[in-house]
Amino acid sequence: MSVFRALRLYQDDPTTAPVLKDEQLFLEALSPGNVTLACEYSSLNYKDALAITGKGKIIRHFPMIPGIDAAGVVIDSDDPQLQAGDRVVLTGHGVGENHTGGMAQRVRAPGSYLVQLPKTLSTRHAMQFGTGGLTGMLCVMALMDAGVKPIDGPVLVTGASGGVGTVATAILSSLGYTVHAVTGRQAEAERLTSLGAAVIESRETFNVPAKPLESTRWAGVVDTVGGAVLAKVLAQTQYGGTVVATGNAGGIKLETTVFPFILRNIRLQGVDSVQAPKDARERAWRLLAEHLPEQLMEGSVEVIGLGEVGLAAERLIDNQVSGRILIDVNR
Repeated sequence: MSVFRALRLYQDDPTTAPVLKDEQLFLEALSPGNVTLACEYSSLNYKDALAITGKGKIIRHFPMIPGIDAAGVVIDSDDPQLQAGDRVVLTGHGVGENHTGGMAQRVRAPGSYLVQLPKTLSTRHAMQFGTGGLTGMLCVMALMDAGVKPIDGPVLVTGASGGVGTVATAILSSLGYTVHAVTGRQAEAERLTSLGAAVIESRETFNVPAKPLESTRWAGVVDTVGGAVLAKVLAQTQYGGTVVATGNAGGIKLETTVFPFILRNIRLQGVDSVQAPKDARERAWRLLAEHLPEQLMEGSVEVIGLGEVGLAAERLIDNQVSGRILIDVNR
């Protein structure tokens, strides 16, 4: 197919919102790379929504095909590690920001950006997770690697209704942890419980100023919110526990004290998925394939076509989306 369908963002005036267009493009419109994919699925992440709505300065050079995720089949490769027919996933590395992204029927990227999917993981299943799921799995891996075990006590997941929190909740539960899931939407309780959450916690109880130290509750924490919530859970983490931080929807400032670190010996571990090493990505995708079957995630996934992305991005920014939004680029 010499011509393919893609979404492309345009912005001539930085003081106005970008314009999203549904277009027919040639391969020359794609960023350089030695591997070309027939993309089958992408997904809509919060960063994508910020770019599409103009609510965040994510993209610096226009026009740009958005989409920080893609999964598809290799159709052309100059990378010796990849050949035609391989199923691969693409996340991070500035894709959808300064390198043309996944909201297109064709995607081109350096082979070093790509991870071959485990045989049991379809491209659709991979994009049920996408960057949000990969990040959630990297957070769980950070807790595991820090030595936090199910027997140590309950673990907390903040922002559990979002993409990262949804997967973290499900994977921790599948690994035998007792998960307390924090959400500001009571309507999410049933879905989070179905994913394995043992207790649903109200966001309001965490989004308040923290004391320097509070009663210990958590052996480990996956925090996707930041701000006051992160300060609160640091004060509540038990001796020797680990708090993994990966989001800032609640703010970028952290007002805390040294007490949790020097009196309770806790660890604050950051997680980034954009530049995560390839071996960590491969491990994460293997664990996702092993522990989260496709049918478990179905209730947390909304499937849309390329023509529905603009409205879905607005809903995501307005906090009207739960779970993951999967994009079928051929729909």
